[in-house]
Amino acid sequence: MKSKQVLIVAGMVLMGFGCKKSFLELAPLSNANANNFYKTTADFDIAVAAAYNSLYTIYAPEGSVSYASEQMSDNAIVYNISGIETDKWAFKDYNLRPANTMVYQFWQEYYKSLFNINIVLDKIEGASLGTAYKEGVKAEMSFLRSLYYFNMVRLWGDVPLVLTPLNAEDSYKVLRSPQADVYAQIIKDLQYAVDKLQVNSQVTQKGKATKGAAQTLLGKVLLTRGDKTGAAAALQAVYTSSEYGLLPTYAALWGPSVKNTKESIFEIQYIGGTSSNPYSRYYQIFFPNTNIYSFYGGGMNQVTDDLWNEYEANDGRRDLSVATGYQNGSTFVSQKYPKKWTDASAVIQGGAVYGSNNFMVLRYADLLLMLTEATGDASYLNQVRTRAGMPAWGTAGYPTAKYPTLDLAIEHERRVELALEFHRWFDLKRTGRALPVLAAKGKAVTEPKLLLPIPEIVRSQNPVVTQNTGY
Repeated sequence: MKSKQVLIVAGMVLMGFGCKKSFLELAPLSNANANNFYKTTADFDIAVAAAYNSLYTIYAPEGSVSYASEQMSDNAIVYNISGIETDKWAFKDYNLRPANTMVYQFWQEYYKSLFNINIVLDKIEGASLGTAYKEGVKAEMSFLRSLYYFNMVRLWGDVPLVLTPLNAEDSYKVLRSPQADVYAQIIKDLQYAVDKLQVNSQVTQKGKATKGAAQTLLGKVLLTRGDKTGAAAALQAVYTSSEYGLLPTYAALWGPSVKNTKESIFEIQYIGGTSSNPYSRYYQIFFPNTNIYSFYGGGMNQVTDDLWNEYEANDGRRDLSVATGYQNGSTFVSQKYPKKWTDASAVIQGGAVYGSNNFMVLRYADLLLMLTEATGDASYLNQVRTRAGMPAWGTAGYPTAKYPTLDLAIEHERRVELALEFHRWFDLKRTGRALPVLAAKGKAVTEPKLLLPIPEIVRSQNPVVTQNTGY
């Protein structure tokens, strides 16, 4: 109950501070409020909770990571959806424009979230608090900042690198930093987080960043940068820590009451049950756009036949990941949609589904598959396949004709194991496979279109900000 109250109060506190918009859409605090507030550990606990609250926006079912990683991949499509349909369809069709309202919304969400993080990092430096507490707070905020900039640099390429809370005037002086500089800061933040964060078993408040989460994210960042040796070292440190492991079955990963298991490395926390709690919207937004269960489904991330057909015969992960349709009275309506976050027992009031399902940003199976990618050792991948009851790579039962190389085997395994968990497009970009894979499936994708446009309104407010090629 205490953590629930902190989440609610934190949001109220930060919303109450003064706001002045700039091209980065920052929300600077008034000096009086900031100077009076950031004094005690209780103050910082509230501010830290507010920073974690931004995860609910960034990883929302209709957030930037969902749109990019699923809609821009070959995993998902949309049918009838609410809002400005043209702007939403543009992600799937690779028809984005600088004036796209969703692109600008995502840009705003990241910089507002980063402001919450940066203000904590700024104020904690001068606070008269214990060294251990201050280092812990800085490490948690460094992890969140690295996670958000990692998403942003993969979405937009060069982005303004903001590391302190800025006022509107100063924000105009911050232009786009080269990707190399952004990645250097991401790695610096993660190395600090790895050094200062506690291991999972020592953290009492679930949902907090841990040493293992920072090491896993660092491994993924280094893989993206092409540093397989560094990635392997970071990932091996998690693997040998004995802090995490695969659950006995794939089915054990899913359900509204399944939370913070041995397999979870970094997980977003939901309580559900009522609008006063942080509640999960994945079930409702990923349900087909129909009103048969006292709520309208969002119709987001409906599953393609291409993903459905990726599963091998007898792979039980398919039916645990994808629903084939829904019952409307005596009629079964065929439409594939994500099943992992179904909460059939959720409270429904006023058309809203107050789900309880948590969302895993990083999990152990992801780490194992990255270890094979980094090391070339198929034994890690085969742990994932063995858990799923599937033939190991390198054995007679493996579909070698379809996936003749280890790289293709990794690509296949990540797609089916992590299906619809916001990985696919980023995976294809990391391995250089996005263009050949997506173009072959009819996507109007070109190299420039693998980055989102810089929002038009950003450049109209500050014309010195450059645009991505192709827009």
